[in-house]
Amino acid sequence: MSVLATNYLTPTGREEAWRFTPLSRLAGLHDGTSVISSVESLIARDALPAGVTASRISRELVSSASQSDDVIVQRVHAEAETMFHLQIAASTELSEPIHLKRKQMQVGQVELSRVRITVGQGARATVIVENDGEVILGEDIEIILEQNSYLKFVTLQEWSAHSVYAARHHAIIDRDATFESVTVTVGGSLVRILPTVEFKAPGSSAELLGVYFATAGQHFEHRIHVDHAVPKAKSRVNYKGALSGNEAHTVWIGDVLIRAAAEGTDTYELNRNLLLSDGARADSVPNLEIETGEIVGAGHASTTGRFDDEQLFYLMSRGVPMDEARRLVVRGFFAEIISHVNDEAIQERLMVGIDGELAKVGE
Repeated sequence: MSVLATNYLTPTGREEAWRFTPLSRLAGLHDGTSVISSVESLIARDALPAGVTASRISRELVSSASQSDDVIVQRVHAEAETMFHLQIAASTELSEPIHLKRKQMQVGQVELSRVRITVGQGARATVIVENDGEVILGEDIEIILEQNSYLKFVTLQEWSAHSVYAARHHAIIDRDATFESVTVTVGGSLVRILPTVEFKAPGSSAELLGVYFATAGQHFEHRIHVDHAVPKAKSRVNYKGALSGNEAHTVWIGDVLIRAAAEGTDTYELNRNLLLSDGARADSVPNLEIETGEIVGAGHASTTGRFDDEQLFYLMSRGVPMDEARRLVVRGFFAEIISHVNDEAIQERLMVGIDGELAKVGE
């Protein structure tokens, strides 16, 4: 099925939201020239536990929980044939994660994927989305947390070398609900993710964590937006990245908006980048917009630098070879966040993958 998105305002690259993105590498997801297949690749990996259901809803029957000015998200809403809906019933408490994965797509196929995860009142769950294979994929994931619920949302970008993934992961958080996300990006040619949060009522909180490791020629972009529109909500953002290889490029934008009505807000955002070789570039732009002085706290920090020479010297002075010392430093850098995945097999797989990329540094 070929669809030209002629009703959308095609970005030119001069817009603030697109100024870092190499549009020519988006495979037509942004301008409607890509040919969309009818594939629907997201499925549950295992049988779902009691209190959890998954279904596909026809586009005509889906109402939007949120709006977006991102052209790819708009295209997903207008053109995706169905929406994959994962529902976790009220008061359901799950001790094991729900795993979602992708069916294998044919090389060159283009998919627009729309997903909704609804966590009922008082429910507690972890959802892990494992992304791999070779894809060209535009996606919108809406995450709705009802009152007093908790969700840990883990998304793993382990795409193959030629993949293009552009997505929004948007959480809507109700009164006294808690959202924790862990975004891991270690594969793909171009990955552009918009992790966004909308607070719906007081007492809600969000923690957005992320790691990324870009190697030669890869472009990884994470644009966070946290909208504090209600009183007494809390947010924390902590992303860490490493880069090695010529033309490895990462972009981290952290936007936090504290509206006039959002008295009692408590927020902090942090981004740290580790440059492992020449020719790599990390852009990091933290932003705070504050419309009220009646807040608990608001701050941000961003750092970009090379290896900590003191850490390397400490290890090497105790007989640890240079390559092993460097590996240990990088593992320690990422471990704080990867430990939040809470799945030992996945944690080790990610670390082994990072070790493999690190081994290429200086080759």
